[in-house]
Amino acid sequence: MRRGSAAPSLFSIGEVLAQLRGDFPDVTISKIRFLESLGLVEPVRTPSNYRKFTGRDVDRLRYVLAAQRDRFLPLRRIRAELDAIERGEPVVEPPRLGGPRPADGADGLPGPESFARDDGRSRLNRDELLEQSGLDEAMLTAMESYGIVSPRQGTTHYDGDMLAVAQAAAGLAVFGVEARHLRGFRTAAEREMGLIEQLVVPLRRQRGTDARGRADVVERELAAACVRLHAALLRAGR
Repeated sequence: MRRGSAAPSLFSIGEVLAQLRGDFPDVTISKIRFLESLGLVEPVRTPSNYRKFTGRDVDRLRYVLAAQRDRFLPLRRIRAELDAIERGEPVVEPPRLGGPRPADGADGLPGPESFARDDGRSRLNRDELLEQSGLDEAMLTAMESYGIVSPRQGTTHYDGDMLAVAQAAAGLAVFGVEARHLRGFRTAAEREMGLIEQLVVPLRRQRGTDARGRADVVERELAAACVRLHAALLRAGR
């Protein structure tokens, strides 16, 4: 090394996460590892096999996350842009239709981290579910008969996911939507879940300690993308 030169700063994956969280609160270690698995960043490995990221890696991650959030770009397109930037070529952004996109979350649509499983952290009895959701007893009973809401398997308690379903149904009930009308929503959701599972199964079958984490990240991103498509179709069909 030449005299006076300094070695580049290296960061652990936890330090990288801390740097990104301010601008991208939904980012996780699993997401960073997933982007690494696609070659979007290439951290060095220590003799103990720990990841160490350079400032360049952090800049690339910022670019990827911003392009996903602000321009809805697929990772293949983002990678092509990064390669062009590395070659010193200009990157021309496609025109945005409908004006600038609202800031992340300002459109009210859930991001990938909203689809993390409740895993039984919330435990509500029937009375608590009724009180917190705003449903009446007759509507909840009807929804249960259609399999739209149900206690957690093997228990008499409802989890946070069922509370979210009940709250959404209560909001629709104000406009006269009955439990029987919700069966179509459940059928559509089951079809989307089936498609997501087909896409994620190959990732879950991969070997390696990060395989499950990568699969979970992809599953949540696909779910968020499905919601955005559904919202876009509703807007387009009005």
